[in-house]
Amino acid sequence: MARFSRHPASAPPVAPERERTRHLLLRGWMVFSLFFAFTAPGWVLGFGVPVTAIVGGVIVAGSAVMVAVIRPPFQWRRLPWIAGTFILWAGLSIAWSGWRETSALTWLLLVATTFQGIAIASVLTWREIVRAIGAALGWVIGLSLLAEILVAWLVGGALYAGFETDAAAGAPEWISGGIFAGARIDGVIGNPNLLGMIALLAVIVFTIEFAARESRRIMLGVWIGLSVLTLVLAASVTAWIAAAGVALVLATVLLMRTARKPGERTRYYVGYAVIGAAGAVALWIWRVPVFTALDRTADLLDRETIWTAVLERAGDHLAIGGGFATPWLPRDPAFQDWIVLDGRQVTQAHSVWVDILFQLGIVGVFLLGFAYLAFVWRSWFFAVDRPRWDLRADRPYSALTLLPTLTAAVLLVQGLAETAPLMGWGWMLMILLGSKIKQSPHIGEGPAEQRLAIERGELLRTP
Repeated sequence: MARFSRHPASAPPVAPERERTRHLLLRGWMVFSLFFAFTAPGWVLGFGVPVTAIVGGVIVAGSAVMVAVIRPPFQWRRLPWIAGTFILWAGLSIAWSGWRETSALTWLLLVATTFQGIAIASVLTWREIVRAIGAALGWVIGLSLLAEILVAWLVGGALYAGFETDAAAGAPEWISGGIFAGARIDGVIGNPNLLGMIALLAVIVFTIEFAARESRRIMLGVWIGLSVLTLVLAASVTAWIAAAGVALVLATVLLMRTARKPGERTRYYVGYAVIGAAGAVALWIWRVPVFTALDRTADLLDRETIWTAVLERAGDHLAIGGGFATPWLPRDPAFQDWIVLDGRQVTQAHSVWVDILFQLGIVGVFLLGFAYLAFVWRSWFFAVDRPRWDLRADRPYSALTLLPTLTAAVLLVQGLAETAPLMGWGWMLMILLGSKIKQSPHIGEGPAEQRLAIERGELLRTP
């Protein structure tokens, strides 16, 4: 009869360590904060500005408390200080702003978004960040499709802001309800262009998770399919152009990874620059035929009308701008009834660079361009360079390192036709990913990456 020895050759078996409840709550909180950032325009349309502001304030305050309690390994010198100079300049513009209340409020929104991005980067590891973004995007995609189906079925038409069903009330449209009629869908965000960009980002994140050999690959395949469906139904030209840019960047990164000698990358860089520049020039030259073929001529004409009006006004303060205002608050006398299209007041210049030239002048354009350049530079080499921190030079690449550079491609293309990258999820992801690259330049390595209380067992796996 077998007996348990008092002198075993190895330690007796024990149950695997389980993740603590407080960390599960932390991760859930960060997922909700990302979901709120992705759907903030929908919160404004559905529940109003006061409720949205309160929820946003609670999220930032809760994250601050969590960071103070957890005290994660953090290096102040590795904060995104280049982006911080842009934030500082935007704050200084309040002194000479022609719309000080708007400048102060929107600057506080910029600071809160920046803090939230840094907070997420400091308390979650790389794998958790990808999973958290994927979880938040999954909720956005799922709720958007479900909301469109329910509105089409129960209302039989569009649902307007404040849950109004009557167009005569004058409220802006929130959910189109035209999913079965071939119309563009708005989702819970309330804007097909923003929904299209989020759907594209969801395709990127879920595909990266799938390529990283996550265990739930069947469900990831389902989410990729739903994200592609949402991208098609949103019918956003900007999103399709961004998708082409993402494909080009991805192909170039994969080619760079095959290079064995430093000189081999040179021809890829030249080819990438030529194709990208030629594509941008061709799109600009043939923009009218392209938009006409896609039935988006009105969108193009509206944007050109907005750009003309904004650039004309930007000439009054070309060097330092008229004052930060992202977005333009409709109730401010400086913007009230300034640009009105289809009965709706415009709240942005529909271009990051036109808007910043108007708000912060040439100095602001330079600082923002420098911040984007730093983010793109770090993201690029984070993706193309083999992970190495010692003499070993044969470590495999990780699919997770593709997320920052592909996100940068999305934001840069979106910034040509929208001001969204300066606020909400666009700015948050730039700060989050840029800060994380500086704090943890290698996935799975470093103090912030090797905490077993966060990712037990994953140090033994290679993604």
